[in-house]
Amino acid sequence: MALVVAVCALSALLVNMAVAVFHDGVRPFMLDHRQGRMKRREITPLAFSLSAGFVFGLGAPMAFSTGVLNPWILFLPTDVLGLLAARRWLAVVLGAVWALLVVFGLSRATQAAQSLPVDFLTAMQSLSDPVMYLFAFFPAVAVAYQFGRARGAIAFAVEGVLMLASAHVWKGVFPGALSMAVGMLLLVGLALHHDLVKRRAAREEARARGARPPVPDTSADSLFGANAKRLRTHLPWLMALGGLVGTLCATGAFAGGEATSYLVQHGDMVNAAQVDFYRTFGFVPLIGLTSLASGTFATNGVNFVYAVGYIAPNVAVAALAGAAVFTVEVLALTQLGKLFAHVPSVQDAADHIRHAINQVLELGILFGSVLAGMRMAGGTGIALVGGMYVLNEAMGRPVIRLAAAPVAVICTGLLLNVAYWSHLFTPLKG
Repeated sequence: MALVVAVCALSALLVNMAVAVFHDGVRPFMLDHRQGRMKRREITPLAFSLSAGFVFGLGAPMAFSTGVLNPWILFLPTDVLGLLAARRWLAVVLGAVWALLVVFGLSRATQAAQSLPVDFLTAMQSLSDPVMYLFAFFPAVAVAYQFGRARGAIAFAVEGVLMLASAHVWKGVFPGALSMAVGMLLLVGLALHHDLVKRRAAREEARARGARPPVPDTSADSLFGANAKRLRTHLPWLMALGGLVGTLCATGAFAGGEATSYLVQHGDMVNAAQVDFYRTFGFVPLIGLTSLASGTFATNGVNFVYAVGYIAPNVAVAALAGAAVFTVEVLALTQLGKLFAHVPSVQDAADHIRHAINQVLELGILFGSVLAGMRMAGGTGIALVGGMYVLNEAMGRPVIRLAAAPVAVICTGLLLNVAYWSHLFTPLKG
């Protein structure tokens, strides 16, 4: 509890100081805020409108169903509270109060749910397997999006064979581990090869015309340099934040992603580290470049702190490792910006990774939610969960798609309990 309070209080303070913001859509506006072109009363409603759906539609249901905290329920509200506060001390207080509300509220809600005749929280453990196994194929999906159907099919075939072989040969290892790693190598390799071929062709064309070879655009270097220097000035604050986030991950009370919430719930920290490590590559360009452009870092850094925290042997090591990860990320920002100017296909690959991850997670969570419905009430549970999901689609998605299926499971569980008390439903045995 003390650790969650400290993380939320510090993250709200750093938002107030325009040093770190979690929401990628809010971060670009922080430069205008720092330079006086946008006031707090203008940017706070914007941050709330961008975050509310993720807090109540994704973060809260995910935390409730797994018992594991996540960035959407902790850091998106501290974005808003940090911007709302007129004084730094008030930002600290508001962040701490939010942390207490989350911890006590989640604990009481979980206890109440588990005391019901139909325990839908236990049924929601069915989400873990579809999410974990399908997630292993997101690199193949990204390859298909970026490099076409043929290469996507080849990547999927390679991953599928490796998954089958892993399940047969290394029975104690998660079967998707090797396939996910090789899929990421294929994607990055194809992106680098595409850039090299394109650069070689451009040089040959320039040579044929007698012109100088094209060079990457570095016109933003001066702005990037000033903003990177600002972040280095605030490095002690960011090191403290990285240490706290890493420590929170090491406790098993916090997970950085949708898939890893279910892994951490079952104590599978090694696979959680691997999943969030590969997932990070989809966010490095986005977080790195928005941090350079705005002079405001991300509350979770470039995401590597999650994987480091999961596998740390104890909280002391996790704190030191988290601080070290944030240090390296901040110091490497300038070089990161220059790197992506030279390898645009790798930056494009990151966009496709994020899209592929969302698609795979949506499908895995939907499959798992349908299984949870079946576990609670057989065919009736399938119909209720699936029907609510389809209804959400027809209504224009008032609940975002990633969270729609878990929310449907929770609503189905509550409905089945009402039916039980009304003598209209008998819980399934076992």
